[in-house]
Amino acid sequence: MEFLLYLALGAAAGTLAGLFGVGGGTVIVPVLVYSFVAQGMDSSVLTHMAVGTSLATIIFTSINSVLEHHKKGAVLWSVAGWMSVGILLGAGLGALTADAIQGPWLQKLIGVFAIVIALQLALELKPKAAKPLPGKAGLGVVGTLVGWASAIFGIGGGSLNVPYLTWRSVPVQQAVATSAACGFPIAVAGAISFMWVGHGTPNLPEWSIGYVYLPALLGIALTSMPFARVGARLAHRLSPRLLKRLFALLLTVVGVSFLI
Repeated sequence: MEFLLYLALGAAAGTLAGLFGVGGGTVIVPVLVYSFVAQGMDSSVLTHMAVGTSLATIIFTSINSVLEHHKKGAVLWSVAGWMSVGILLGAGLGALTADAIQGPWLQKLIGVFAIVIALQLALELKPKAAKPLPGKAGLGVVGTLVGWASAIFGIGGGSLNVPYLTWRSVPVQQAVATSAACGFPIAVAGAISFMWVGHGTPNLPEWSIGYVYLPALLGIALTSMPFARVGARLAHRLSPRLLKRLFALLLTVVGVSFLI
């Protein structure tokens, strides 16, 4: 039953990754937390396990999402490349930061983040194009900050990158596509860092490498890869306003439950 849950979670996360450029982590982390609690995983590690495993699954989600966006010529590779230089550093620092935060407090931070993203989606808060993109150094600094925050929350960075790129006068479809491209280095650097900082931690479950739980990674990866392509195709065809609002409602419920 648990493996079936991971398969369903992967399908949902992959679709969201392609559709919104959010990397699926905003769904994966809360569901994994609930799943790990039901499995009886130790409370001192389960939130870190959810974040680390989420980042590992986004490696697979982002590959297929980026391929679909690349086919449509929407990825700004020079922007993604220079941001990725900072992302690699930031994701490592984010894993170290998360490791220093106790599980219950990390869960509350994730709850606050979920509510903030829900408000952004529900109210359709989008920054207006105001400034051009910065130079290479500026993109590197932004990448470091995005990588740091993304590793703490177990996300692919889309909820941070897309608004930033839109504010920097990048058309929304290119912003989503470029954000998806940035999700790959975030996921790789974050997952490796969580494996490293979690290595040797007491009370880890079987079949885990540091803070990455392999059964969940396998189940989610199997379905997230094909469904990421489905989401990316839908992003170029549909107006997802209703879906965004339903997703916002779900995130609000999750966020509040984490804070209580």
